[in-house]
Amino acid sequence: MIRVGIVEDQRASREALLDHLARFSEEHGVEFYTTEFDDGADVVADYRPQFDILFLDVQMERMDGLEAAHRIRETDPSVIIIFVTNMAQYAIKGYEVDALSYLVKPVPYFAFAQELSRSLLKLRKADSDEVVINVGGRIAKLDRGDIVYVESIKHRITIHTLGADYTFSGTLKAVEQALESETFFRSNNCYLVNLRHVTGVENSSCTMVGGVQLQVSRPRKKAFLDALTDYVGGRVL
Repeated sequence: MIRVGIVEDQRASREALLDHLARFSEEHGVEFYTTEFDDGADVVADYRPQFDILFLDVQMERMDGLEAAHRIRETDPSVIIIFVTNMAQYAIKGYEVDALSYLVKPVPYFAFAQELSRSLLKLRKADSDEVVINVGGRIAKLDRGDIVYVESIKHRITIHTLGADYTFSGTLKAVEQALESETFFRSNNCYLVNLRHVTGVENSSCTMVGGVQLQVSRPRKKAFLDALTDYVGGRVL
């Protein structure tokens, strides 16, 4: 199930995108769960990371798509953003918010299908497989991509996810081995961080989705920054 948000103030444009999604779903066997918003202000109100892909109209009455994208990126570094616009010159600003691409209205199905296929490929590359944990005799399946960070305090492990926290006895080393992936990195002896959910680094701490700040130890800081830079695919200036 791919979670898609459509932020568009024109009903006809929203319906066109929904029709394209339905056609793509039928042709490729991909299931989509869609949520519609009439304006950028609506999508950012009480926003939480819940979408895989966002189609954002650029020009809207109360809050345009560029401003909405900036707000969304404050808490959600991983959602795929595709701008939908009447004017291609707006597309260059998409780089400011790490947009994947843009589509020009009226959106033809072929171009839509190409960009959606690119988005799905990017999602598949994300670390989204399940991990199974035993919490007090109860088995829980967690999506790796939903894990924000793992905390270790006196042999008590707490896995903080986007939706809930899970605490059990264990060691951080064992969890790190179970989650072995370039997506996760030890920021210090107590925290295993999902780089997907890092929204910023300042001095000796990193900020996670939701605003939680975690310490980055001095010996690990350079390696942490290098790992984060490799993950987002760029370089720190």
